[in-house]
Amino acid sequence: MVRQTVTRRWPRSFSDRLTAPLPGTGDVVRMLRDSRRIAKARGEPLRAGAHLIPVSPRATLPSAGPRQTAVTWVGHATYVIQVGGLTVLTDPVWSRRIPGVPARVTPPGLDWSALPRVDAVVISHNHYDHLDAPSIRRLPRDTPILVPAKLGAWFRRRRFTDVTELDWWESRIIGDVSFDFVPAHHWSRRGLIDTCRTLWGGWILTGPGSRVYFAGDTAYGHWFREIADRYPAIDLALMPVGAYEPFWFMRSMHTNPEEAVRATIECGATRMAPMHWGAFLLSVEPLLEPLERAAKAWADAGRPREHLWDLAVGETRIL
Repeated sequence: MVRQTVTRRWPRSFSDRLTAPLPGTGDVVRMLRDSRRIAKARGEPLRAGAHLIPVSPRATLPSAGPRQTAVTWVGHATYVIQVGGLTVLTDPVWSRRIPGVPARVTPPGLDWSALPRVDAVVISHNHYDHLDAPSIRRLPRDTPILVPAKLGAWFRRRRFTDVTELDWWESRIIGDVSFDFVPAHHWSRRGLIDTCRTLWGGWILTGPGSRVYFAGDTAYGHWFREIADRYPAIDLALMPVGAYEPFWFMRSMHTNPEEAVRATIECGATRMAPMHWGAFLLSVEPLLEPLERAAKAWADAGRPREHLWDLAVGETRIL
């Protein structure tokens, strides 16, 4: 277990943790050209179908007992997880806009004012759709913050006083809940010259009688089987299913729906809740396609339909 009182010494870069090389300038130019071609071929705006995304905004959170785990999808990669008597936020983004993309397609599923005292915040990495400064500024400065290696300084500059930086496979315990930081197939960058200067990953939350895996942002790869070996009997995987087209470009950083289902099976999770779709226009697949393809892949894999938690924005389910 890691509980930090001093800043640790980290390597200058985590580029050696990359699963695949990052796209070069030529790849980015080709991706933009392909994205325009795909969007033109569809013959409809990227926001088409937004009104069909299920949204059930909450004004209050349901109560959860100390041995219950309740999961509320706020949108994108933001969840409120009530586990072991704690209230935990994952990658909190309540902002209507983030840099570089259009305004969000669906509103947050929970009013910020409805949040109880937040007992912990877990951050997967520093991309703007996962680390949102306006949302973070709304938190009390003594909120426990758990972050990837070398991302702690970002929070300390904003006067947060309880910040824990973790490497892969390290953990911190708060109350009756263990927070374990696990690998992901992704990368990090917040500015022009800080590529891979901070780490990235997912989180395993283990409370009384339940285990939840928040995958953050990830592509498909070998880590899921190792996560299963180290953390058996995962009850629920919160798994990204969107932002995958053009696939030749996105496949090194994001799972498509079929890969998300495969990753859920390989990590040994009983249930999957699709996320990372229906909020921000990060790629050019149709808005509803991620959920439709995830449901088909889940059925094709022979998994029980009730174990696919295709939550509406704002919906809560209880383990």
